Amino acid sequence: MPEGVLIAIGGHEDREGSRTILKQVAKRLKGDVLVLATVASHQPEGYFEMYEKAFRDLGVKELRELYVNERAETQEPEKLALFDDAAGVFFTGGDQLRISSQIGDTPVEARVRRIYEDGGVVAGTSAGASMMSETMLVRGTSQESYRIGDLHMAPGLGLVRDMIIDQHFAERGRIGRLLGAVAHNPRVLGVGIDEDTAVVIEERRIKVIGRAAVYVVDGAEVSHSNVAEAESDYALSMHDVRLHVLTEGDCFDLRTRRPKGGMPDEDEAWSPSDERSKR
Repeated sequence: MPEGVLIAIGGHEDREGSRTILKQVAKRLKGDVLVLATVASHQPEGYFEMYEKAFRDLGVKELRELYVNERAETQEPEKLALFDDAAGVFFTGGDQLRISSQIGDTPVEARVRRIYEDGGVVAGTSAGASMMSETMLVRGTSQESYRIGDLHMAPGLGLVRDMIIDQHFAERGRIGRLLGAVAHNPRVLGVGIDEDTAVVIEERRIKVIGRAAVYVVDGAEVSHSNVAEAESDYALSMHDVRLHVLTEGDCFDLRTRRPKGGMPDEDEAWSPSDERSKR
């Protein structure tokens, strides 16, 4: 079955300067309609105006806001009509559990999935990135080693398989909780994305764009873990875990689980001058 592209953003993407990541979203849309899903927020006011301004001169034909306050609203014809002729969906940040609980297994989710399966783009920042995986991180302590039991996960929308995505990664010190997530299920890759950085997931590979780094935790060859035996509040022990650190232009093959270095495309490249222009 044909599939489109997923763009998972680590949060706080540049919306005023070079807009490297948002340019990639607009490029994939080819000028068509984009649905801005503000479902993750309990207070969505202001999101639409902010993104409308950011996308205004990037060639996006039309931006439409989708907000669902109650799950029953996903049945309403006017909500579903927002997806008519849309080539992409962009999920804003907030609470990823709100996305899955409000639209999971509803006609709205079916419309999002149809856009993706028909070759469209589904992008998400922060919570909107985490919800793409089958199992998503909901809560867990940051900036310290993972302790057994200190992790909350829940089903995501499952747009990407065998992967769990975390965001605001280096900025909030989340390596411990991502290692914990992989220890619970070594079959999945752990992908931690820094702010103003994204992974473009297409044709079973990921490519990094943006100004910082992406961390890929591979537990396929782990030889020891105490996650099943240790008592609650014990620190995680895990041996032979593999870690890849990727920056802009680097790719990662999801079939072979191997990275490949590279140079960013000219129209995607971030440079230090972009950061200085935001100061």
